[in-house]
Amino acid sequence: MTKPEVAVPERAALGEGPTWDPVTGRLIWVDILSSRIHTFDPATGRRTVMATEQHVGAAVPRAGGGLVVNLRDGVGLYAPDRAFSWLVRDPVAGRRGNDAVVAPDGALWAGSMRYDEAPGGGALIRVAPDGTVTPQLTADVSNGTGWSPDGRTMYYVDTPTGRVDAFDFDGQRLADRRTLAVIEPGAGSPDGLTVDTDGCVWVVLWDGAGLRRYTPRGALDRTVELPVRRPTSCAFGGAGLRDLYVTSARVGLESPRSPAGSLLVLPDAGQGLPATPFGG
Repeated sequence: MTKPEVAVPERAALGEGPTWDPVTGRLIWVDILSSRIHTFDPATGRRTVMATEQHVGAAVPRAGGGLVVNLRDGVGLYAPDRAFSWLVRDPVAGRRGNDAVVAPDGALWAGSMRYDEAPGGGALIRVAPDGTVTPQLTADVSNGTGWSPDGRTMYYVDTPTGRVDAFDFDGQRLADRRTLAVIEPGAGSPDGLTVDTDGCVWVVLWDGAGLRRYTPRGALDRTVELPVRRPTSCAFGGAGLRDLYVTSARVGLESPRSPAGSLLVLPDAGQGLPATPFGG
């Protein structure tokens, strides 16, 4: 596997939420604290940046075009012409949206957290395409979420626990929470994750300058050193979904050095699973 490279030099305060849009052939990611949605076309190098009116934790393609976004005050929709509407508006003082991904059935699983990261201040909810909300988990800092290739196992990170957990998944409900992997003290904190076609879970380590791959049985399979102290999440993209993109942050670093805040890429790192667009 090749070494990580800088795909897009950027000074993102809190880059997050990379996701591949197969329709447009672009990677989408956000800068949460700068309220920006970025796109990058690796074939042409073309970039776009769109401002949002609130802090944005994630932006994911919709089946009919446009984006579904996890904002400070709830889940919103952008039409292809960028017209905005709320799907779920639920403002809570001191809380914001964080990571959000789409399940195999087209529902959005959206996480949240408090700005002060108070214990129990976050949650993970399921948002159906029609906007119906089903609470799933209480969390401290709801972060990476992903599914096994057969869709029967969900992987999840609540960062302060220091774990990657697994659940049985029947399409709508979770059962049998168990530990897939524990990140040892001093190695950083688990943040965003993605799953590849081998069923292995890739997880980035905030404050650990690292990326790890765990097998479905929880064995540490690969470790990658990154040139950023605070990587935040990862997703496969590019031709054949073989390149692994990693977002990063500058926030909280006393002397952030380049490429902190940039979008990184590990060419030909493996093969990712096709992303499901939001059904709403």
